[in-house]
Amino acid sequence: MYTCLRLCLLLLGLVVARRNHVKERRNVLFIMADDLRTSLGCYGDSVAKSPNIDQLASRSQVFLNAYAQQAVCAPSRTSMLTSRRPDTTRVYDFNSYWRTHSGNYTTLPQYFKSKGYFTTSVGKIFHPGIPSNHSDDFPYSWSTPAYHPASFRYEKEKVCKGEDGKLHANLLCAVNVAEQPGGILPDMESTDEAVRILKSRVNDDTLFFLAVGFHKPHIPFRIPQEYLSLYPIEQMTLAPDPDVPSLLPAVAYNPWSDVRRRDDVQKLNISFPYGPIPKDFQLRIRQHYYAAVSYMDAQVGRLLGALDELRLANSTMVVFASDHGWSLGEHGEWAKYSNFDVSTRVPLIFYVPGVTATRRESTFPFVNVLLQPQRVFKNNYVVRNVAELVDVFPTVSCLAGLKKPRSCPDFSFQVELCTEGRNLVSTHRHRHKERRNPEVISFSQYPRPADSPQVNSDLPDLKDITVMGYSLRCWDYRYTLWLGFNPKTFQVNVSDIHAGELYMLADDPGEDRNVYEAFGVMPGKMASLPWTESVQMRMRQQLLYLSAGRKTSRGQA
Repeated sequence: MYTCLRLCLLLLGLVVARRNHVKERRNVLFIMADDLRTSLGCYGDSVAKSPNIDQLASRSQVFLNAYAQQAVCAPSRTSMLTSRRPDTTRVYDFNSYWRTHSGNYTTLPQYFKSKGYFTTSVGKIFHPGIPSNHSDDFPYSWSTPAYHPASFRYEKEKVCKGEDGKLHANLLCAVNVAEQPGGILPDMESTDEAVRILKSRVNDDTLFFLAVGFHKPHIPFRIPQEYLSLYPIEQMTLAPDPDVPSLLPAVAYNPWSDVRRRDDVQKLNISFPYGPIPKDFQLRIRQHYYAAVSYMDAQVGRLLGALDELRLANSTMVVFASDHGWSLGEHGEWAKYSNFDVSTRVPLIFYVPGVTATRRESTFPFVNVLLQPQRVFKNNYVVRNVAELVDVFPTVSCLAGLKKPRSCPDFSFQVELCTEGRNLVSTHRHRHKERRNPEVISFSQYPRPADSPQVNSDLPDLKDITVMGYSLRCWDYRYTLWLGFNPKTFQVNVSDIHAGELYMLADDPGEDRNVYEAFGVMPGKMASLPWTESVQMRMRQQLLYLSAGRKTSRGQA
């Protein structure tokens, strides 16, 4: 009996210790990639060489099915950092700042700053320009003005040497770094600055929230040329579904206009909107994208290596995410700008010292993929159920030891601090017992100016949006409705259905066969779908909410 009592006390002590680990205040290193789909080794991509992110995943919790709320930079980043969906931030393009456009919403770094953290931004965290008030939301979100690498000014200039020996503004832009202006590239500069900041925090007792945003693998693929050697062109393959699906609604198609504007792509004389890119050039795009991923992975490795060497890994949680994915020829599309998985699905990784890894496991030695054989790391813990980027704010807050924001009410335009996401902390507590949950869903959306592909279909200004595609993703299927949208009132008309999509993922994981018409899936006929009653109710509620004429903080309809 005495032995049994000792065992019970020991188990109780472990439970208490674990809870204390979760409540313990921690520094936060928040790392964001730009346009990174789940093309990483830790997500099962056999082509990708990403040893540093894979190493992080081996000591972290990895969400295998996390989704962005809109597959374009400014709306997605605003949504994630405020934990509000695009219909609440009312940011659908690059010409709106949520604080003046919809409501004075508190951001993730702002919340940490209010709790005494030193908060600072390096590289691309908020989308620069109008969406963050030309200040990266300083001084609301940051303790000091945000840092942007000086070499980024050349990103869209003619710095790519073409086959003719002249400089061009190309899509494919592998370069000799020493020949670039300043002899450096933006993500290298950002890493240098982030490491400098980490060094400055070693002897400072103030907790920090350091956000580091890398620009790659965003186009142009301006990267060190040596990373191409990791992906010999003869070993590259085309997308498994490179053709536009026959039953894809025209409104759903992304005509990749920004890719077409690049000098090297213009030379191909591709017809608009469906003309395919020549196969040899497709292979080169895929090669350059993967090389950009490996280059970005190296910068993550340098940053994590510094965290390790400075002995901050035991007191710092690390979050790694992307703003959205990127199509590499799937469905005949390139870039993002759609509701498909390849555009909305993102990496989402949480490393929490003492929770996802023991203190002695908290090491991140830099792996130079150019010099070392590919190292294989096994994921520590994975979550297969659906998650969303609006879940990041409450989850990071809780895991760092802060109180999570309360859930937003139905009408939250005048509520500064609340979340429209879920707190994912429970997945850390029960990671060995995850069960398939088809009732957990994510919502993404994408605006269009018309029912057929236009030059501005990828990035319509708010005033030009006439159709909004609302997409529900759960374990079993993706269901999308394209509905009439009024950009002046921000209302959708749920009875004005322009098109629909339904993909049954068990048999069609690539979302290539639209069976919407076969199922006759109209809002009033949802019972024909193989989903549960609670999911039916949530979709109906979402559609009713969108059409309810919600009011802004200024009382406008």
